[in-house]
Amino acid sequence: MRRAGHHIKRVLFEVHSIAGLVLALLLALIALTGSIMSFEDEIVDHLNAGLMQVAPRQTPALMPDELVARLKATQDVGKVAAVRLSSDPTAAVHVRFGRDEQGGRPASLYVDPYDASVLGSPRGEEFFATVRRLHRWLLIPGDAKGWGRQITGVAALGLIVMLISGLVLRWPRRASSVKMWLKPNLGLGGRGLHRSLHAVIGTWVLPVYLVMTLTGLWYSFDWYKDGVVWLLSRPQVAAAKMQPKAPRTAGRAEPAQPIGFDQAWTTFQREEGGRFSRALLTLPASPGTVMRIRSWGKDSTLDTTRDEFRVDAVTGQVVSAERYADKTFGEKIIANVLDIHRGAFLGWPGKLAFMIAAALMPLFAVTGVLLYLSRRKLRRPAQPPLGRLVPGE
Repeated sequence: MRRAGHHIKRVLFEVHSIAGLVLALLLALIALTGSIMSFEDEIVDHLNAGLMQVAPRQTPALMPDELVARLKATQDVGKVAAVRLSSDPTAAVHVRFGRDEQGGRPASLYVDPYDASVLGSPRGEEFFATVRRLHRWLLIPGDAKGWGRQITGVAALGLIVMLISGLVLRWPRRASSVKMWLKPNLGLGGRGLHRSLHAVIGTWVLPVYLVMTLTGLWYSFDWYKDGVVWLLSRPQVAAAKMQPKAPRTAGRAEPAQPIGFDQAWTTFQREEGGRFSRALLTLPASPGTVMRIRSWGKDSTLDTTRDEFRVDAVTGQVVSAERYADKTFGEKIIANVLDIHRGAFLGWPGKLAFMIAAALMPLFAVTGVLLYLSRRKLRRPAQPPLGRLVPGE
């Protein structure tokens, strides 16, 4: 039995080492870009504090279509894709644009809700957009439709293998000893110090890395996402979410009239009243008339705790209303996947802890490589000194 256990550990050790050597740089890159984005919202809000607020006025704010029309009359902007409106009379309107023919997306704008004057483009938006594409898709062409999505998913699976194998390999004889698990031996040097740091700090961050990888796989593989939806959602909700999207066809006719925001915005205000703090109205990406509206309540602290409506932009009819309060516990977990992934569900302490854990990933890459090189050196047979060789040897 002991011999079989030793053989299993040897196999796990080889798997752990090979996976680590292959994925070290990739995992370090993904983790570092993730740590950079940990406090993106707070940084962007701070950088753009002067652009996001306006002086309230006695005159009513412009309706969205009028605001977009005035904006286009004074600015050479592309096709408007979405507008974010607020119930706060001092909040600026955030206007986002669709991709141009070259695939690029113009910078979004903050606009005065009372006269449609441009306040400026958000500082830091382009930087964080690039970091996000590097984190999720490695800047590989095609973004979510390219190979980068699958590569980061494979890296996440590899990290899960390393976490499990690493835990088994370092299981101490005195498993109940907290000191053995959590205290690194800083008095060591060289290979011993590298091993202690690699194993003990790895134990500290193991739960965080498991949460990160299990939620990160949601964005990489459709089969994983469908499985989570099936497991955590009510049957009717799972069936609706797992319906395949209708393919876009080039010959599909455009709506007979241009789609605007006013009809859907009026319906949303009538349905919600004063319960919302802000709402994001997004025009359909493909030909159609159903607009998506995401809204956040005044007591919402997380970006993912939102309600979602589908409203016909021509008739103003509510097609569907998905309220966060009506979701089951499992469906709320699905809705909060992103905030769980980055630790935001625990507030700013959780985001800080996840950021530090992600920033520590290069430590495991460096110590792992150093341990591998020192192991190779120990295995290398010693060569006799040249001065002691005699003829015939």
